[in-house]
Amino acid sequence: MTVVLIVSGVLLLSAAVITAYRLLAGPNSLDRLVAVDTLIALTVCGVMVWAVYSRDTTLVPSIVALSVVGFVGSVSVARFRVADTPETRRAAAAATARTPHPPRGDESRDRRQGKS
Repeated sequence: MTVVLIVSGVLLLSAAVITAYRLLAGPNSLDRLVAVDTLIALTVCGVMVWAVYSRDTTLVPSIVALSVVGFVGSVSVARFRVADTPETRRAAAAATARTPHPPRGDESRDRRQGKS
């Protein structure tokens, strides 16, 4: 039984690493949504493997709760998701960009007028 636990843990961990890469490097928001949903499913699988190994049935409600949270989160994000277009990508990049200091003097006027 310990060998099965170790093999399952290694496989789940490798799947989580691959999914985390997709979450961080996903080209659009739908890829990231699928990656988050997959990470939640992998977490549920990991808790289930531990519940079977330890023969502990008290983990079942947490598995159900985590599954419901994953489902509701995925459905709500998919429902209110904005399509990825070049304009929305630029707007998201501008909204999340960090500026070390606000522009001063003539620089702010030039930026408002579209000059670089």
